[in-house]
Amino acid sequence: MNTVTLQTHHTYVALIELSRPEAKNAISLQLLADLREKIQEVKLGQARALVIIGTGDSFCSGADLKERKSMSELQVKQFLTDINLCFSELSNLSIPTIAAINGFAFGGGLELALSCDIRYASESAQMGLTETKLGIIPGAGGTQRLSRIVGESIAMEWIFSGKKLTGKEAKERGLVSQIFEPDHLRESSLALAREISESAPIAVSAAKKAIRGGLELPMKSALEWERLCYFETIGTKDRLEALQAFAEKRKPNFKGE
Repeated sequence: MNTVTLQTHHTYVALIELSRPEAKNAISLQLLADLREKIQEVKLGQARALVIIGTGDSFCSGADLKERKSMSELQVKQFLTDINLCFSELSNLSIPTIAAINGFAFGGGLELALSCDIRYASESAQMGLTETKLGIIPGAGGTQRLSRIVGESIAMEWIFSGKKLTGKEAKERGLVSQIFEPDHLRESSLALAREISESAPIAVSAAKKAIRGGLELPMKSALEWERLCYFETIGTKDRLEALQAFAEKRKPNFKGE
């Protein structure tokens, strides 16, 4: 049985769906392997934007603790290595990624969402890095990615206390950018992905590269990095197509060339 599915919407939008609703989409060894496989398929495919969502009432409730209980220390360390590789592969995709947090997103589930570029959530969503309540710390990028999104002090407050946030609280603190009624989250996330996919794909990837790379640099170096990323778009056919479409007062037809 597939624990992760991959679909195509609107030609250039990929949708990855976690499909272990009976376990609230907890990350088992099988789900992790399936997720890595689907991410690689997206990387090698034609998608221009990716949405990740969970089946049922959860986005992803974190690591499968029932399975974890039977693991040796060595197996736990290997799992940690594998989940970090998976989330880094997701984070490093050249296309924009959107986490549609449709319910519980705790521990590794929230770390999965943090590995995406944009987070949308339902009003009924609950999320948090709750690992300290289990005697561990976030180990799949949570301590680093959360602090870069909401700031060091707030990240420490949430991680130290194992705080659980509602969708509204997450939006107020900038953890998610939009919240929706539960029935509207999926389509709203796909709508954003479709809108992104209608932009010039080389330009979108260059913009992602500029933003991500620039965050690690002093402003002067970051501006130079932006300039170099801009140069990647100058010689593209899509840029010329955009100028032609503007002159002809029509919608451009971008081909990623």
